[in-house]
Amino acid sequence: MAHRRPPRLAPVVIALVTAVAAVVAVLVVVTDRGGDGSRDAAGPSAGRTTAPAPSRTTLRVEPAPEPRTVPSVRQWSAGRGPGWQPADGSRVVTDPDGPLVDEARTLARELGIGLGAAPARAGDVELALRPGTAGGREGYVLRTADERVTVVGSAEAGVFYGTRTLLQTVRDRGRMPEGEVRDRPDRPQRGLMLDVARKHFSAEWIEDRLREMADLKLNQLHLHLSDDQAFRIESRSHPEVVSDPHLTRREVRRIVDLATSLHITVIPEIDSPGHLQAVLDAHPDLQLRDASGKPVRGAVDIADPKAGEVVDALLREVAELFPGPYLHLGGDEYAPLTAADPGASYPGLRRAARERHGPQATVQDLAAGWLNDRAAVAADLGRTPQVWNDGMHAGGSVRPSPGREVTYWTGKEIGARQPLAYLDEGWNLVNVNDEYLYYVLGEPQQFTYPTGERIYREWTPAVLRGSEAVPEGVSGPDRVLGGRFAVWCDLADAQTPQQVADGIRMPLRALAQKVWDPGKPPLSWEDFTALADRTG
Repeated sequence: MAHRRPPRLAPVVIALVTAVAAVVAVLVVVTDRGGDGSRDAAGPSAGRTTAPAPSRTTLRVEPAPEPRTVPSVRQWSAGRGPGWQPADGSRVVTDPDGPLVDEARTLARELGIGLGAAPARAGDVELALRPGTAGGREGYVLRTADERVTVVGSAEAGVFYGTRTLLQTVRDRGRMPEGEVRDRPDRPQRGLMLDVARKHFSAEWIEDRLREMADLKLNQLHLHLSDDQAFRIESRSHPEVVSDPHLTRREVRRIVDLATSLHITVIPEIDSPGHLQAVLDAHPDLQLRDASGKPVRGAVDIADPKAGEVVDALLREVAELFPGPYLHLGGDEYAPLTAADPGASYPGLRRAARERHGPQATVQDLAAGWLNDRAAVAADLGRTPQVWNDGMHAGGSVRPSPGREVTYWTGKEIGARQPLAYLDEGWNLVNVNDEYLYYVLGEPQQFTYPTGERIYREWTPAVLRGSEAVPEGVSGPDRVLGGRFAVWCDLADAQTPQQVADGIRMPLRALAQKVWDPGKPPLSWEDFTALADRTG
């Protein structure tokens, strides 16, 4: 497994002392007195008849406290007992030839204990796959009893998330309480979007974010790789478009390998037909010009088949480097569609639209056809295409091709449509609501840095635009697939990478809470923040 945080030995030692005191505290000694001295839990008997009790001393252990984690566990059944804590001789146990070796090795290193093979004994943590465990591939059951912990899931991802719950609880309390956790995510897509085109982030910085995401049970990192300012990934098919600095192929493989080990999918995005100036700087013949001959920044000439060939080559190349199930095609903010009369402003596009799609076709139809062609490339590569919502044009003669997912970010564009319009058309959405989830460097265009508290208190996956939720009937996890917190680097020098990491820390934790469980969080914001500080 790739590198992770070193074990926090000092906090664990301190927590062990606290935990011992806690165990002593919950052992309530009740001395039953016979005759007139008899009492019950409510105080004096007050006229009630109380059967005499034998003269003996009994020990009653209070139910174990609920584990506290980010995100919180969804179901907890308290037991009565000492629970589990790491100690000399403790091991993480799994089949040494099985699929959970990486998860076991990582947890053992984080807890500062040994690694071993079955059978488990007192003091151990056992990891195992158990087909049919509730909660799907990301669900798990964590049981603490008989001085040991067992974490099971139907797939490796679920067991891994169980280890995150154990690790955070030990960091918080010094021990894992006696009882059983049954946990699963509410939404299948939970993640972070990072604009690495406008601002270069080192591979090491991205790897740190992956580790942070994994501890929060987030499972997607969306990388916006190209924009007007730069193309930030090495390319063999078109090396002339690559900007410096950029991510090398070796660095990308390292990022993907770490992400895979942490059960995170990396989604690459090559945005088109807008936001392509970095490519057009190397291919000026493909740049769109308006009726006066003026070049349009970032806009490729979608009437030119050569433009599609270049973009498709780049899509195929990133698909090779990022083997996950998704390929993001962009599709947003194509400049001609913001004109009052796109056909008059761009007669070449109008002419191409009519040639390809019929005499009534418009520039909008040509743009829809462009994105359909890119979606076909994604499908040929075995990927599910994702697109920004303003690349999904309604009312034309060319309709968006089926099989894609829509990342909904705005309702402010020309011809804006409410999220319910997309849902009514049958599209499944990923929530990237720019009201809550857009961290735009420098805060241009009336953006302000989002706060974790506002996400925690107000936002849910159903709140796709502004602060209003879509109806319950279309807001479930089968229609609104999840959410991503988006870092956009419009004014790249406004913050350093460290400032970005610090600025998104609590918003990312608030998002993690709400995509794991959209209900009212069990902790106040103040307690949630304190817990986040204790658990890392």
